[in-house]
Amino acid sequence: MLTKKIVKYIQSLSQKKLRDKEDAFIAEGPKVVEEFLLSGVFDCKIICADPAWLLTNDQLLKKSFGEIYESDEDSLKKISLLKTANKVVGVFNKREVKNDLLFDNKITLLLDDISDPGNMGSIIRIADWFAVANIVCSDNCVDCYNPKVVQATMGSLGRVNIIYTDIKVFLLNQRSINVYAATLSGTKLAKVGTVKEGFILIGNESRGISEELLSLSKNHITIPRYGNAESLNAAVATGIILSHVTADLS
Repeated sequence: MLTKKIVKYIQSLSQKKLRDKEDAFIAEGPKVVEEFLLSGVFDCKIICADPAWLLTNDQLLKKSFGEIYESDEDSLKKISLLKTANKVVGVFNKREVKNDLLFDNKITLLLDDISDPGNMGSIIRIADWFAVANIVCSDNCVDCYNPKVVQATMGSLGRVNIIYTDIKVFLLNQRSINVYAATLSGTKLAKVGTVKEGFILIGNESRGISEELLSLSKNHITIPRYGNAESLNAAVATGIILSHVTADLS
């Protein structure tokens, strides 16, 4: 049975400072929780679920060393951070950040102050789709363990390495690798061709890429606009660009 202490603890993880303090995060819903349990990438701390889900996933839960609580609908509503509570809520430990990543001979995404959780989650999922192993985020990007981000990744969070850093300093230390900055005016994607090694730089939803990062980008690329929309959603733009630059990669 869920105690008030456990409920309060899970609710507290909606706040980044407490996620950082506890080194833990929340995942909700059968798809995401089951994927995390199967992958073993994140150590499980707590599972709260309705009886039917617990029965169906009995074998899967034997692999988990977390605490398991049978929970009714009202209890799940108390700990859910979504508008509609799911059948299962899990608390997982964050995985260790890898600071020794290699960026040669591969495409890496750079995100400059992406602030919308939905965009961040979708970008992580898109990276997973195109086998982009690493995403480098500016320090002002939304937390990848934000509950809405976790939900939007649909499990891809466990398959993509994500680091937060000062991107300007990062690029100054990676001068041998070309940067492709997504802008509203630049070389059309059709002329860019396949990219086997490079950083794809995506800017903030409203402000775009900062001037100092643009100055470090050798290549400015653009998705041709044929209609009247002012701009593209950051995640949509990321998907279009990766679809193009990875077209001939095997």
